[in-house]
Amino acid sequence: MVGLQRVTLSWLVAVILSMTLFARVGHAAELRFALVIGNDEYKSAKLTTSANDAGLVADALSAAGFTVTGARNLDQATLRETLREFLGQVAAAGPDAVALIYLASFGVQFAGENYFVPIDADLARDVDVPLQAMRVSDFTQPLAALPGRVKIVILDAARQSPFARGGQPLASGLALVDPGAGVAIAFNAAPGTIGPDEPGPYGSYAIALTEMIAAGGLSLDDLFARVRLRVSEVTNGGEVPWYASQIDGPFFITERSADAPPTPNVVPLANLRGRAMRSYSNAEDAYAAALALDSMEGYEQFLALYRSSPYSRRVAAMLAVRREEIIWRRCVFNNTPPAYWSYLRRYPNGPHVWDARRRLAMIGAPLDPAPNFAFFDFGVPPPPSNEMEFVDQPVLMFWGRAMPRRRRRPCTFCRRGRANSPPCRRPRHRVSGSLCRLRALASFQLSSNRHARWQYARHHPERLPAESPSHYPAPFRRPAVRAHRADLAQSPERRGSAHPPPVSDQITQKNTRDLHLHPRPRP
Repeated sequence: MVGLQRVTLSWLVAVILSMTLFARVGHAAELRFALVIGNDEYKSAKLTTSANDAGLVADALSAAGFTVTGARNLDQATLRETLREFLGQVAAAGPDAVALIYLASFGVQFAGENYFVPIDADLARDVDVPLQAMRVSDFTQPLAALPGRVKIVILDAARQSPFARGGQPLASGLALVDPGAGVAIAFNAAPGTIGPDEPGPYGSYAIALTEMIAAGGLSLDDLFARVRLRVSEVTNGGEVPWYASQIDGPFFITERSADAPPTPNVVPLANLRGRAMRSYSNAEDAYAAALALDSMEGYEQFLALYRSSPYSRRVAAMLAVRREEIIWRRCVFNNTPPAYWSYLRRYPNGPHVWDARRRLAMIGAPLDPAPNFAFFDFGVPPPPSNEMEFVDQPVLMFWGRAMPRRRRRPCTFCRRGRANSPPCRRPRHRVSGSLCRLRALASFQLSSNRHARWQYARHHPERLPAESPSHYPAPFRRPAVRAHRADLAQSPERRGSAHPPPVSDQITQKNTRDLHLHPRPRP
């Protein structure tokens, strides 16, 4: 990864030359405009890749036939003026114009809206976001209203935010959005998640984007699908880009010349949509297909077929985050108290809990739901309980400590193993290197073998329920067990030891049937 990020000058020259050779001849008749902005000099933080990424993307788009307007470290007033001038330039070009906006910096979401942060923003509290940051919809909606044929917005801004430390917390990453007609929107990380911190000088997303532009002959859907696969490969699954489009017909940023050799291993995304997940020969190919499709259906099919795969944990996290983002997006679109109450009921500790409360306050609705309110139908199945460990995180990411680990079931004896603690390794609590034998064989709560349950009760009378079942032997029923526990406390075998005497590790299903039906307590 480090070697890929340290891009040499010769590699950049090769990229630009390849795009120049493969750019289609018809670009002269098609007016293409691009606005590329990279901010990295903030008061509270300094980014190592944003400005460099903007320069890299600007060179790639210039070689692809775009008239590029580049800027760096813009304050709020200059940013708004630059966007206004760019929209005027695109509007004057007529209905055949192609517009592309690439923004690299910090992005935050507030109450269902995405914001791009200028360098002079002082976001000390959450309420400062709509006042000092640039709302993304303020330029995407006017851009969608223009008569241009293709409009593309790329936000390389889903990062760990250093802002709004005071007040109510903000959800991480960027919010899921629905592009307008003729618009395509791309994020460097999936909605609701952030990308990892990279040492520079270039980010993985910008490098992958310029590589796919240089390849040529890729439609927008195929280009961004390959960008997603490439970034996921470089970051070991830590960053999964997102893309959505409402552009009719194919569009190619660069086209390959007629005599250029075909790109190896290029499968159109349309071919993957009509292929069943079970048709892939192994989990690696199925995971690549699910990642290229980037849909809830693809992730669910992968988990149904490859539940024990090394990729299943990450796919489950992506599915959980996508489900929560879709539900929140439909809450914002509906914008009614029952929708927000339903979200709070479904995700009591979700990432958009405070956003739901903010929007309830905006529409003048109480925070507590009405006694008999109608639960809102979000159009997606409710989340299973195992998804809550992914979305109930202050910052959602697919890497590092914030990626929840699988919790081990606790040992029946000493209760070790919960909250990611190491498993129990006491010899008396293990059998042949496995976890606690009595948990699987002799637990009085789970085992159907009453002889094994009696054996457990013989060594752990203090853990019997308040009212023992009638089929337990007489010495292990309440209240007789209390006197029996006092007798055990005076036993020489138990005196001075916090653990019961070890049980033979050779107990099997055969010799448990040979145990006495009414075991007597030890003297």
